[in-house]
Amino acid sequence: MRRSKRFAILDERPIHQDSFVHEWPEVGLIVSDGPSDPRPGLVLKEGRVVEMDGVPREQMDLLDKFIADHALDLAVAPLAMSTPSETIARMLVDVDAPRAEIVRLVAGCTAAKLVGIVGHLNVLEMMMALAKMRVRRTPANQAHVTNRKEHPALLAADAAEAALRGFAEVETTVGVARHAPLNALAILVGSQVGRPGVLTQCAVEEGVSLRLGIKGLTSYAETLSVYGTAGAFVDGDDTPWSKAFLASAYASRGIKTRFTSGTGSEALMGHSEGRSMLYLEARCLLVTRGAGSQGVQNGSISCVALPESLPGGVRVILAENLLAAMLNLEVAAGNDALASHSEMRKTAKLMCQFLPGADFVHSGFGAIPRYDNLFGGGCFDTTEYDDYYVVQRDMQVDAGIHPIREDEALAVREQGARILQDLYAQLGLPPITDDEVDASVTANDSRDMPDRDVAQDLAAADAFLRDDRTLLDVARALDAAGHAEVAGHLMELARQRALGDYLQPAAIFDEHWHVLSGINDPNDYQGPGTGYRLQGERWARVQDIPQATPPEAFLADQGEHPAQRLTELDTARRGTGSEVVIAVGPAFGQTLTATIGGLPHEAVLEALLSGIAEEGLAARIIKVHHTADCAFVGYAGAQLSGSEVAIGLQSRGTTVIHRADLAPLNNLELFPQSPNLSLASYRQIGRNAARYARGAKVQPVPVRIDNWVRLRLIVKTMLLHRRELEQVDPQRAPTELHFDWEPEA
Repeated sequence: MRRSKRFAILDERPIHQDSFVHEWPEVGLIVSDGPSDPRPGLVLKEGRVVEMDGVPREQMDLLDKFIADHALDLAVAPLAMSTPSETIARMLVDVDAPRAEIVRLVAGCTAAKLVGIVGHLNVLEMMMALAKMRVRRTPANQAHVTNRKEHPALLAADAAEAALRGFAEVETTVGVARHAPLNALAILVGSQVGRPGVLTQCAVEEGVSLRLGIKGLTSYAETLSVYGTAGAFVDGDDTPWSKAFLASAYASRGIKTRFTSGTGSEALMGHSEGRSMLYLEARCLLVTRGAGSQGVQNGSISCVALPESLPGGVRVILAENLLAAMLNLEVAAGNDALASHSEMRKTAKLMCQFLPGADFVHSGFGAIPRYDNLFGGGCFDTTEYDDYYVVQRDMQVDAGIHPIREDEALAVREQGARILQDLYAQLGLPPITDDEVDASVTANDSRDMPDRDVAQDLAAADAFLRDDRTLLDVARALDAAGHAEVAGHLMELARQRALGDYLQPAAIFDEHWHVLSGINDPNDYQGPGTGYRLQGERWARVQDIPQATPPEAFLADQGEHPAQRLTELDTARRGTGSEVVIAVGPAFGQTLTATIGGLPHEAVLEALLSGIAEEGLAARIIKVHHTADCAFVGYAGAQLSGSEVAIGLQSRGTTVIHRADLAPLNNLELFPQSPNLSLASYRQIGRNAARYARGAKVQPVPVRIDNWVRLRLIVKTMLLHRRELEQVDPQRAPTELHFDWEPEA
């Protein structure tokens, strides 16, 4: 079979490693508008739901009954259900429609009604709606901190760095379940070293998770999974009522909770009932609301590759985030599990939450390398920090984190690991050695860490979970070890739990222990000029990326030492005979003294003159004052050349071989990518110019093409050209230059 080489190359692209399938509604392989999805409907009798989305009460499953009895505001339901879905959809993107009114209406909508509303919106409109409907005004971000060795010093160092980078929440999990108490302890201490007020959790079995919370080792939980069909719920050993009870248990101990759901889970578990993924997710979100959870982790989460294999999958993932926000739930918007082999596709999906903002743009940005991410690899990790910061800076978008310098990272990592080392000693836990601390400061991943006695660590973790030591004992031990400030941060966490303010909807702490939530930091977006704007001190922090260079640094090597062998003479005259003129720009050799590639101007002149001399011709050098344009510099030189051939040379190195009878913007040869020109290139340019002058056969100068050079050097190009323009004198005629140079013997 014949093959197109272009198609063969396309076949090698990373996107072809992703899975794509056609829809199969009967097994749940359809993201929305499934043929078995019910039509919206609600029938009330004596203040009780007797039929919902076409299902009579006597035929309702356990989810229907829970939703009917606990998730709907029956006072507004008749109005909400009778309002056309398109009308509510338009309200979502209408800047004059208050968020509060939409939330009030949506509280009376059934699952089918919710799906019908977002069905009228395209991706852009959903992003506009999410910007308006998210609960908290200020966006935030959550980090994953795990490692394969479950090394405590590395966990503490990574948590400290993540907190310093601005993550409002830090989440860990385990490879071996028994490690949970010590993993939770490590990120708790590390995070409070990086920034006070960061909330932490350890994602483990719910009973253990609750015990860790009661001991004060964690401050939030989001592993309470809910599903959109009864079969999936039963497979998960749960019911909506048991989840509601567990959420109440967490809240009673001051632990913030989010449920977890996401499109595709029911199909993955074989219990889709032939319904679309979005419809089942709408049911999950109503269960979440009915159970009293203040928020949800959704966005398909670990199932993300399943909806993404289907048409419209990314749109539906955004739709589920929007549905949660419409229901006034805090949204941790996913972007955590690996979503694609394609960097372009992965980033395109992220933009759906990145641009409008979410309560948490990621429900787990890997603050560790992907190798160490025990949450299934992680969609984004430490290698992508700088890309992420630049995109925030490009778009003036706050996606929850900010740049730090390398020395800051090293310092906070050492502090986090060292304080945990001292805490372990005070608590009688297996020692952390100085070598382990030192390794954790500079480590990329756990392969850079010494091995520990795992059996000894597990025994200590078991004992710590069994005994009655709590956050208070940890704070006392830190204080005894001389770390009163971190001990104070832990005690403030305990105080805040007793106050309960951070159990408010979508609550986080800022670095001053101020609670930001849907109560005191409500989303007030009402169109242009309203809502959260990245500005002031926060904007200054986000835009201050370490690789940003002061503009003057691009000119640091220019003009300090003017060319000593160049002397300016009188006004240039037209030459005679077979000469080649080298015409240079107005800043050449004086205010600019090297090309953009760092070649000294004097060395470039030597190379050009040597090439001309090799062909047996003489050369003159003139300086053009009335223009800085390379083409016109070369054209002016050609008009003064005895052979009518000239080399035009901008001070930054861009070069042209011109002839007097050609239009200014036409030429014999043009060398626009000056950073790729070497001294050998300039020497060959000199030879070719001389051959043109002699009328000899000429082979164009071979040059290297680098399509990335503009990205690297465009700022320097602009600044060099600006300095050259500053030397332009439109009224001044070209002048002769004398160059003190002797041809090679």
